[in-house]
Amino acid sequence: MVDDFDSHPPRRWLKRLVIWTLVLAIVLGSAWTWFSLNWSYSEGERAGVLQKFSRKGWICKTYEGELALYIVGGVAPQIWHFSTRDSQLAAELTKNVGRDMRLQYSEHRGVPTNCFAETPYFATGFTVIQR
Repeated sequence: MVDDFDSHPPRRWLKRLVIWTLVLAIVLGSAWTWFSLNWSYSEGERAGVLQKFSRKGWICKTYEGELALYIVGGVAPQIWHFSTRDSQLAAELTKNVGRDMRLQYSEHRGVPTNCFAETPYFATGFTVIQR
């Protein structure tokens, strides 16, 4: 005769293990997301022409832009892609598409999904260059 009491503890133990594993995965994933979005790997500036700026995405809408970096006249520009999470900055950038500017940015490596941005470079400000 099999005792009913003896067959349940392994199930209960397995159920607790699965639940704690899921809780730990969620906590660690949340901590990593917070860390990667709030700690910058590098900060700097890039200068060029703001060629394109848009809000895009199927589910997670993000602000994405392209800065054309001209090295010398007559040579094709290098295109530098960036993102921003600041809607007020995005509105100002949209008004200045086609203008020369210095763009300040911070680089955030290891951001886990595209819901925050498509690139690791987050624009933090800009200055229009008057020529």
